[in-house]
Amino acid sequence: MEAQSADVSRPAKGRVVMLVDNKVDGDSRVQKAAESAAAAGWDVVLLGLVRSGAGRTWKLGDAEVRLLPLKTPLAKRHAERHRSLLRRPFAYPPGPMAAYRRQWVKAWRSDLATRRAALKVAPAAVGTPLFRKAEKFRLAVAGPVSKFLRKWIEFRARQSSQAQQAGRALRGPLDRAFTAVWKGVKGKRAWRRLEPVLWDYELTYGKEIDALKPDLIHANDFRMLGVGARATVRARAAGRSVKLVWDAHEFLPGVRPWEDNAHWIPGNTAHESEYAPFADAVVTVSEGLGDLLRERHGLKEQPVTVLNAPDRPVERDPALEDVEPEPDLRELCGIGPDVPLVVYSGSPGPQRGLGDMVEALPQLDGVHMAFVVPSPAAGYIQGLLRRAQELGVGDRLHAVPYVQHWQVVRFLSAANVGCIPIHHWPNHEIALITKFFEYSHARLPLVVSDVKTMSEMTRSTGQGEVCRAEDVDDLVRAVKAVLSDPEKYKAAYDKPGLLDTWTWEAQAEVLDALYTRLVPGIPKERS
Repeated sequence: MEAQSADVSRPAKGRVVMLVDNKVDGDSRVQKAAESAAAAGWDVVLLGLVRSGAGRTWKLGDAEVRLLPLKTPLAKRHAERHRSLLRRPFAYPPGPMAAYRRQWVKAWRSDLATRRAALKVAPAAVGTPLFRKAEKFRLAVAGPVSKFLRKWIEFRARQSSQAQQAGRALRGPLDRAFTAVWKGVKGKRAWRRLEPVLWDYELTYGKEIDALKPDLIHANDFRMLGVGARATVRARAAGRSVKLVWDAHEFLPGVRPWEDNAHWIPGNTAHESEYAPFADAVVTVSEGLGDLLRERHGLKEQPVTVLNAPDRPVERDPALEDVEPEPDLRELCGIGPDVPLVVYSGSPGPQRGLGDMVEALPQLDGVHMAFVVPSPAAGYIQGLLRRAQELGVGDRLHAVPYVQHWQVVRFLSAANVGCIPIHHWPNHEIALITKFFEYSHARLPLVVSDVKTMSEMTRSTGQGEVCRAEDVDDLVRAVKAVLSDPEKYKAAYDKPGLLDTWTWEAQAEVLDALYTRLVPGIPKERS
């Protein structure tokens, strides 16, 4: 209790508001940054988001986490809001009209059928002989008219659906022309037309940041850069001293977006270029990415490298009831201690090479594979499991959920090989990614693809084998080589000091030093 009182009475170095455009859970870099900064004496509030439902708040060590409910009405594309006469001139306008007209013509044809039947089975109920004669004429005309109208409505409804799909995809020549025009007219400000959804983030976070009156804003990645920069400008205009740290996780021009369209990359890179000059310091995940950012944005200082390293593994004391034991990976896979197990841990996707691992499994007799992913029930993962069944190896592929970030290393250490078969994308070439360090601390022999930075490091340390990206046969060769002599590769981890520099504790010292340089004194009492 005395130690707790001392922590409460200790003056904070300053208030840090961290921004991230996700729900915080699963983002180990952001979680560790918030928790370690708070432990170092900063008053930390981490703002994230939820895309549905109400927000919530909890504590991450001494840091406070707040999730804000995000609404994105500005994410609607032009075709979702307006009729597109150039794409599909006969389409209905966006909204309920197509569904209304479809239902209306169905109702009319149902009515015509009923009226025909009534003339046959209950003519007296229909009306006088003269009325029935007129009714037969009306029905004779209405039949083919309604049939034609049904086909016409279906055609227009298909036009509407196609216009909506094309408008959301934004891949056509009209979309590229739209992008080119606005880039030419507005330059860096073109994102306001190309990616107006970025304003939804501003309207979600802005007032919350202003109310917190931070001394330092730590904006994670490209969307939060603009949010943080605008909050910094508002605070300085109000007479308060605020510093902005931009934490760039990826090289944005090298990202292949999940929305692969003509607006996404140009819009978001324009947004990044507009607000990069407002950052007082830039943090990133590798020196290579730092070089690219400095050249692209004309930064005055070299970005500070803070690696995506894991917490230093510590022996768990079973007597401490508040320490949650990590699950047993092998138990989750239903296998014993002697079964060869290859693990992939991280975000899934075709570019990550998980499909290559599945295709390799039939050539690896007796070997099991585990995918440690955010959602084992996700469609992509389920597709891989079905593919494994088709190949006759479904019983040797397992999908298990993430564990807490402080449990990751011990959890993964139950495997025999850590696999990173990622494909050649610009961002894959320039950094040692999180799982590289996690596997290393778990003392796993590695199998990595020949992406530049990671393959060079693996060859220099001798901690694993390098295979050609997207080459299933070479992946099989590398896995077999590592499994045949694991101790040869594990010996690399005995090199003095190697793993010590690959810890979050070492990175947290770098981050704390940067914060202290930017906010050197204890701030005055806030009003």
